[in-house]
Amino acid sequence: MRILEADAAARQQRGEFHLVLAGGETPRDIYRLLGAVSADWAAWHIYFGDERCLPPDDPARNSRIAGYAWLDHVPIPPRQIHPIPGELGAVQAAAAYEETLRTVGRFDLVLLGLGEDGHTASLFPGQDWRRAPEDLDVLPIYDAPKAPPQRVSLSPARLARTRQLIFLVDGRSKRQAVADWRAGKDIPARHIAPPGGVDVLVEASLLVGC
Repeated sequence: MRILEADAAARQQRGEFHLVLAGGETPRDIYRLLGAVSADWAAWHIYFGDERCLPPDDPARNSRIAGYAWLDHVPIPPRQIHPIPGELGAVQAAAAYEETLRTVGRFDLVLLGLGEDGHTASLFPGQDWRRAPEDLDVLPIYDAPKAPPQRVSLSPARLARTRQLIFLVDGRSKRQAVADWRAGKDIPARHIAPPGGVDVLVEASLLVGC
């Protein structure tokens, strides 16, 4: 598994593994697999690429999706799991997570998904995240076109501060987004550009006719 390979390399070189998780349903099966493997969990530090502004235990929160499938079942020290406090609302949660990340350098691995409209994390087409100050690592999102409208997202620049980035893409509803990406169209996912490039793990059927 690519995640475990990245973990092994990070621990060998730096003694820790800093991983940013994708939200939504796409990575759920991967999280379940991680819950069934052995790893040096004490070295793992977990962050989230985005979060929905919902109560802490709402099952639609990205932190709870990952928790139910994986994080609740492995002994990663709680202080090394860093959920975005979406229950505070977009502005306060973004400010709080900005502080969380202030002393964090480059991530080792960022996992991201791809929405039907080309969005990734909570960076949606046509939204004003493009005009956010460049020094902000975490952005409040007020008007997401998918419920809930208030969200928090890491900025494109912060998501790109990683040694490795993997997009996880599946489901026939993503076919047009994949085609647009391959055609070079300006979808939000194209704005995440780490120095080492990106890897895209795409369900094979989505490439037919692209």
